[in-house]
Amino acid sequence: MEKHIPLHDVHVKLGGKMVPFAGFTMPVRYSSDIEEHLAVRNGVGVFDVSHMGEFKVEGPQALELIQRITSNDASKLIDGQAQYTCLPNATGGIVDDLIVYRIKENEYFIVVNAGNIEKDWNWFVQHNTKGATLKNLSADYCLFAVQGPKAVSVLQKLTTTDLSTIKYYHFAIGTFAGVADVMMSNTGYTGAGGFEIYVKNAEAEKVWTAIFEAGATAGIKPIGLGARDTLRLEMGFCLYGNDIDDTTSPIEAGLGWITKFTKGFTNSANLKKQKEEGVKRKLVAFKMIDRGIPRHDYPLKDAAGNVIGNVTSGTQSPLLNSGIGLGYVATEFSKVDSEIFVDVRGRALKAVVVKLPFI
Repeated sequence: MEKHIPLHDVHVKLGGKMVPFAGFTMPVRYSSDIEEHLAVRNGVGVFDVSHMGEFKVEGPQALELIQRITSNDASKLIDGQAQYTCLPNATGGIVDDLIVYRIKENEYFIVVNAGNIEKDWNWFVQHNTKGATLKNLSADYCLFAVQGPKAVSVLQKLTTTDLSTIKYYHFAIGTFAGVADVMMSNTGYTGAGGFEIYVKNAEAEKVWTAIFEAGATAGIKPIGLGARDTLRLEMGFCLYGNDIDDTTSPIEAGLGWITKFTKGFTNSANLKKQKEEGVKRKLVAFKMIDRGIPRHDYPLKDAAGNVIGNVTSGTQSPLLNSGIGLGYVATEFSKVDSEIFVDVRGRALKAVVVKLPFI
């Protein structure tokens, strides 16, 4: 039985097509994926991503726990700064990718993927051997991602906090739409700019309504999961369960930049060895040369027809009007400009490895 997000009825009224996703019933689209995609790239759109999970890690042992189980170096964070990181597992894969927010010394806010809330919570609890204080706040918060080039000017109408001074991957906590203690975070999954707004469930509908009133003249639109996927793919952002999972290492996935060997963490010795010695496969971005749309799990082949990997994410890019994808390939095919072939229902369609982002 899928859970409902707090504003479920609002999305139904807006004409959202509701589908099961990560254990929740979520709006996949309201109009069309392309229309919603372009609304975010060119203007402003709002995603209700309240299915995401939120944990608090507090106390003198908070940083020690985070450092021990995440790949990135959270000791570098200052108050009001966020960090993209992952939880490596003991066998070389990834438990989840997540964002760590440093609210103040000894107080961190962690945001995890909806489908992994229970798994991640258990991972934190299991490794919490030094007595950090953990709280699972996943059922208490709504999260609205207001994204696009017009997002900041729309949101600025609702707060006295100067959003233009909040750098990428930084945040502020203040009054927003008349509600106190709202977290306004310059993060997002679209590459189009904007903020993510964390608000308690009780105030969520009031804040949602205020955002749409403030954005009316900017042509603001609600955006579903369909456009969320095409937007993140144009930037080459990984999706857990597709591009990274319990069997993919951060080094294979091109996440070496969030894997810091200045400290010890779960499986760090093995991952360091991978970084030094190289890996047999790598996650690459590719653009279709032949017409066709790559899809999850389609085989990737070399010119002779040998399977060299598989597609993990693929779509038709609304901006480029061509097929784009991510996939793992044998390392020798991972260089930019390498020619690869996507097996689309038995037809070998030509593609080329490109540098990210696609746009």
